[in-house]
Amino acid sequence: LENFKIGNELSLDVIYAFAEVKKAAALVNYGLKKLDRGMKDAIIMAADAILAKEYDNHFPLKVFQTGSGTQTNMNVNEVIAHLCMQQSNQKVHPNDHVNMGQSSNDTFPTAINIACYRILVERLLPELDKFCLSLESKAKEFDSIIKIGRTHTMDATPLRLGQEFSSYVASIKLAINQFKSAQKELGELAIGGTAVGTGINTDLEFGMLMAKEISRQTGYTFVSSKNKFQSLSMLDHYMPLNGALEVLASSLIKIVGDIRMLASGPRCGIGELILPANEPGSSIMPGKVNPTQCESIIQVAVRVFSNCFGITMANSQGQFQLNVLRPLVASMLLESMELFEASLYSFRVHCLEGIRANTDNIHDHLNHSLMLVTAIAPIIGYDKASNVAKEALRSNRSLKEVCLEMELMTGEEYDKFVDPKNMV
Repeated sequence: LENFKIGNELSLDVIYAFAEVKKAAALVNYGLKKLDRGMKDAIIMAADAILAKEYDNHFPLKVFQTGSGTQTNMNVNEVIAHLCMQQSNQKVHPNDHVNMGQSSNDTFPTAINIACYRILVERLLPELDKFCLSLESKAKEFDSIIKIGRTHTMDATPLRLGQEFSSYVASIKLAINQFKSAQKELGELAIGGTAVGTGINTDLEFGMLMAKEISRQTGYTFVSSKNKFQSLSMLDHYMPLNGALEVLASSLIKIVGDIRMLASGPRCGIGELILPANEPGSSIMPGKVNPTQCESIIQVAVRVFSNCFGITMANSQGQFQLNVLRPLVASMLLESMELFEASLYSFRVHCLEGIRANTDNIHDHLNHSLMLVTAIAPIIGYDKASNVAKEALRSNRSLKEVCLEMELMTGEEYDKFVDPKNMV
C-alpha cells in the first residue's frame, strides 16, 4: 500500500473469489496428502470468515499495483494465515500452506473468472431478463398503435409502435445470448499453471481437482483450462464477455436514444412518447420534464465503451509468459457489469415501465406524412406519386387533395389504397 497508493481499491468480489480459491486449495492439498487436517480446517474456517464479509476492511490494496496481482494474492494469503492463528491456534504459513501449489500468476486470473462468472450469472443476466420482459410488455401494449416510421431521421412508411419496440427486445435478447456464450469461456480456470503454465511446484492433477472443487463450492460449472500457457499469457477468455458488454452498450444507446427523441417536446418536439415525470422542473425552468434516466444509461454505456477499449488494449499487451494488466482488467470488467446492472434496473423501474404513448400526436404525424404516397406508387407510377408528394408539400395540402386535383384517382380509390392499417 505504501508503494502503490494509486486509485481505488480492488473490488471485494475479487477478494471473495480468492477466498473460494484458497478454500478449494486447502481441500485439494489435503486430499493429495500435502496438508494436514488441522491446517486444512483452519484455512477453510478463515476463508469462510472472509466470504462472510467479516474482514472486508483488511483488503486495502489498490487496482494499480503489480500487473500479476501478487500483492492482492499475498494480502489474502496473509490474512488467512493470521486468522488461522487467531481462530484455531494453527501456525499456517501464507506461502508454504495457504499458497501451496499456486502462484499469483494462476490464482489471480482464476479469481477474476470466478468473480466475473458470479456477477454475470447472479446479477447482470437476471436484470437483463427483467429488462427484456419489460420491453416485451411495452411491445404488446403498443402493438395496435400505428405510427409513422422514420429513416435517415426523415418521414418514412408506417409501422406499429409495438413493432418498433420489438426491435429493442430482439437487441437485448441478442446481448443476452452473447453473455451466455461468454459465460462458458469464463468457466475455464488457469489454476494449475503456477508460474508460467508448466505447473511447476504443484501436482499434475491440481488444476483439474481445483476446478471440480470450485464447481462444488460455487454450484457453477468450472473446468481446468485446456492450455495454461494461454491462460497466463493472454486475456482471451475475457474477450467474449468484453464483446458482449460492447454490444449491450451500443444497443442501449440506440434504444434509449430513440426513446429520448420520441419523447422530445412536449409541444415543440416529436412527442410521441410520454415519459414518467420523476423529477419535474429544471433548476431554472419550472415544470420541465427531462429524459434523465435516458441520459444516465447513455453515460453508463459510454463509460463501458471506454472500459471495453481498455480491456482490448490490455489483451494486446501480454509479453512472453504473462499478461501483466490483470488488476486493471478485473476492475474494468466488474465495474462495467455492476454499472449495467444498476442502470438497467434504474431505467426499467423509473422510466421504461411508466412510458405511455401519446396517441394524439402519433395520429397527427401519421395522417400528415407525405410518405403515405408510397402506397399509391404501384398504382399511378413512381414519377406521378413523387409529383403528388412534392405538390402537397409545396402547397401545404393533403395527398388526397392533390391526387383528386390531378385526377389521378377517385376519393374512394385513394381511401382504399392509402390505409395505414394495410401498410404495416
